[in-house]
Amino acid sequence: MSTDGQAVTDVSRSRAGWRPDKLREVREAHGLTLERAGERLREVAARAVVTVPAANFQTLWQHEQGEVYPGPHYRRAYCLLYRGTEPELGFRHPLPDEVTHLDLTPSDESRNGAHVLAVERALSQITPGTDACGGDLDVQQRIIDAWKRRHTGGDPHRPSLLIVGGFAGSGKSEFSRFISQLTGWPVLDKDPITRPLVERLLVEMGSEPNDRHSELYRGQVRPLEYQCLLESAYANIDCSISTVLTAPFISEVMDARWIQRLTNRCEARGVSVSIVWIKCDVETMREYISFRSAARDSWKLQHWDEYVKTVDVELCPVVDHMVVDNSLGAAISLTDQVRQVLGTVF
Repeated sequence: MSTDGQAVTDVSRSRAGWRPDKLREVREAHGLTLERAGERLREVAARAVVTVPAANFQTLWQHEQGEVYPGPHYRRAYCLLYRGTEPELGFRHPLPDEVTHLDLTPSDESRNGAHVLAVERALSQITPGTDACGGDLDVQQRIIDAWKRRHTGGDPHRPSLLIVGGFAGSGKSEFSRFISQLTGWPVLDKDPITRPLVERLLVEMGSEPNDRHSELYRGQVRPLEYQCLLESAYANIDCSISTVLTAPFISEVMDARWIQRLTNRCEARGVSVSIVWIKCDVETMREYISFRSAARDSWKLQHWDEYVKTVDVELCPVVDHMVVDNSLGAAISLTDQVRQVLGTVF
């Protein structure tokens, strides 16, 4: 710790819009000591299935003094604990047109006006990625209707296959889980579905289990990995079960013929296909990748400069699609707020 406060100043300046004093003000306004705030933070994080290492009073003190910038899971837990957004808690500047405040009160009713408004605000993040995609905004209505009808049964819409793609660390899995919590649609996530098989196959072929960058993986293993994921999705499609399918899909969304074949298969069974692309900035992706500490990401982190050359933040699917802008984690922060309003966290 610097005696003249210079180190604190340098850390604070490295994060645009960060106001460490704001976190202390909010904690004191809630009447919490550092020790009690740590206990509450761990409780909230456990309910939201968010990992916050330690969360002791020393760590919270460092956050409030500006010595350590809270990692992504800490920021999510703080937002849930104090029922605020990242800009409200002084973690950063708000993005243009970002919803920075949800003045809604949780209710025991399964569907009231406040709940609907909260969901609609969160789903307003799904915007057309192409001019011709305006008509696909009905995917928002399908999600809302599925959420409303979870307790009443029946859905006027055709079954849906919602493909959620984006680069590593962009927030795909979190957003997919949010949609699943709203609708009850099952999530098929590539990594947990295929990882055991992929790791064993790589070892048998003479590579490392966490290889996700070599020509061996890209040319021989990756195609099988995605085929396994699709076969799992087809099992649901053949039963007319709406499904959220999430994986990077970097190559696939750039191949119009691949998408057309998938669409044809689904349409033949009366299932609509919608693509949601998660946009995110490089620094936020690196932060999330670092924090989740997945073994499969070790090469990316160790060779970040080389890896990031393959990341085009402006890349988007070549066909009509929807976009969720998760720059600075704003979209995931808002979905956390909506979960709280709906009572899925508390």
